Amino acid sequence: MRVDLFDFDLPNDLIALRPVSPRDTARMLVARGQEALADKSVRDLPDLLEPGDVLVFNDTRVIPAQLTGKRGEATIGATLHKRLDLRRWQAFTRNGKRLHDGDRVDFGSDVFAIAEARAEDGSWTLAFEGQEPVEVLLERAGTMPLPPYIAGKRPTDERDHEDYQTIFAEEDGAVAAPTAALHFTPNLLAALDERGIHRETLTLHVGAGTFLPVKADDTDDHQMHAEWGRIDAATADRLNAVRANGRRLIAVGTTSLRLLESAADERGIIQPFEGDTSIFITPGYAFRAVDGLMTNFHLPKSTLMMLVSALIGRERIMDVYAHAIAKEYRFYSYGDSSLLLP
Repeated sequence: MRVDLFDFDLPNDLIALRPVSPRDTARMLVARGQEALADKSVRDLPDLLEPGDVLVFNDTRVIPAQLTGKRGEATIGATLHKRLDLRRWQAFTRNGKRLHDGDRVDFGSDVFAIAEARAEDGSWTLAFEGQEPVEVLLERAGTMPLPPYIAGKRPTDERDHEDYQTIFAEEDGAVAAPTAALHFTPNLLAALDERGIHRETLTLHVGAGTFLPVKADDTDDHQMHAEWGRIDAATADRLNAVRANGRRLIAVGTTSLRLLESAADERGIIQPFEGDTSIFITPGYAFRAVDGLMTNFHLPKSTLMMLVSALIGRERIMDVYAHAIAKEYRFYSYGDSSLLLP
């Protein structure tokens, strides 16, 4: 499909630079089948779902993966986006053309890395020196990797260390938050429990590739980035039991949805999964595992815009976004939410 079919004009002032507080007071636009769109709040979620439904969350934790260092006199910026092994990460770089194989980069705070190899996309493999876990080094020298549409407008600060983590965050490894779950609070979880709505967690370490623009003119020519995920056997069994009993699986965020669909076989049975996924969901895709999606509002012409179009139809999603813009919903990572129920 033509990528420009997923374009729209977004007023700049609708890009949220901070989340609302409390988090669950964010607005939520509900698209249920072909019913009229409904303007709700995230706090209304328990009443919008049915007892026995299951919300599936991503428990990845964002690490301070943004680094700035020196190679000689050159300033090198690095955003880690995918772990290769215990000490090596793939990184998108600023001023990366100044690097050569074997260069040593000083990121400050006694954190050093060797630039091992440059990939075709311009990213570099960085091998961190020393014996301390890389996560410890990043806590010392790194900053939170805010999305470019926020970082380009204000610096990262201490508030972001809390604001850009979900309450489910446990497994270190993401360089971008699974932002649909940023809206959840202990009070909202208690209300969901009382309603009889259950929850499960999986892990998908979101990479910086999620923010890469689609440069191709046709979706067939786009190379999707890979991300590492895991669904253990016990979780897969419980998820399959939910659907076998006629209840719904609602993915909270596109990351949860992508991993569920990656793990599901042709019969719709979710298999245990551990490894990389580069699934690219576009209109025409037959969903196997999920019955709905809670998600924030995405960038024009992005792979995530294509995913939500696949779920409820391109014309329908364009109506959803036109409504959201007209009603001045807040967009992107720190913005408002939508609940999409085909």
